[in-house]
Amino acid sequence: MVLATDIVPPGSPLPAKAVFVDQDVAVPFGELFSEYRIDTVVHLAYVMRPDRDHKAAKRVNVGGTEHVLAACSESGVNRLVYLSSTSVYGAHADNPALLAEDSPTRPAPGFQYSVDKMGAEALIREFAASAGSQALVLRCCPVIGPRADNFIARAFLKPILVAVRGSDPPMQFIHEDDLVSCLVRCTLDTVAGVFNVAGEGAIRWSEMAATLGRRLVALPAVLLYPATQASWALHLQSDSPASGLDFIRYPWNVDTSKIETELAYQTRYTSRQAWEAYANGRRKIKQGAAVG
Repeated sequence: MVLATDIVPPGSPLPAKAVFVDQDVAVPFGELFSEYRIDTVVHLAYVMRPDRDHKAAKRVNVGGTEHVLAACSESGVNRLVYLSSTSVYGAHADNPALLAEDSPTRPAPGFQYSVDKMGAEALIREFAASAGSQALVLRCCPVIGPRADNFIARAFLKPILVAVRGSDPPMQFIHEDDLVSCLVRCTLDTVAGVFNVAGEGAIRWSEMAATLGRRLVALPAVLLYPATQASWALHLQSDSPASGLDFIRYPWNVDTSKIETELAYQTRYTSRQAWEAYANGRRKIKQGAAVG
């Protein structure tokens, strides 16, 4: 039996052995896991888009994790898989070419997505140490692909993109199909710990813009950061506060040798192929709209 919980019903029928329950992670689960005799939990619920209401987002991102862990403890769940993010390492000028799982976590102050991921990871470490359950934290790079519709993908729908002058960092992506297969593998395995996951290689910011036919305007950091923060504060844009610019200025790529060795897992698509799959998907959508 597979139990799926969310606040939005599935868009298509579930398999016969799966059941959906409307459950908000920001609300305690009670005996839900016990009722369905759950032994493994994959925790994916998260507010991805930057939110000016930090308390509301944290209520889901960190408070929701507390509720999931409480339900796991009460029902004796044996294994937990949590989808974290490579952004917990932060994008910094002094980052090595590839960050390993034991590299320090240094999320950018004010970039709530990463700060909350680090907070959730801390709760999971405490849970694993006290409850004796297996916990696997998957630090994943941005997810992209032909069906991607997250805030990162939507940012590239604009005709003009900005860049920090003098910076053109290589970026990692994972294809959405690869993430699904990775989550299945992590769920069925018994390995615990923290693992980086990303598509092989990287693609530079300028190449990403060119693939989608977008114009890239490079501005000096001394102008771009204050302008971005001001437009965020004044609700002129909802993409990111100024701290988000670090991710298109500095490197934050990860080493994936641990998951390749200990889980024998390797992505099918490279970072470039994952991005190209997204670009091709956007072109098909545009062509379909033109025909319609």
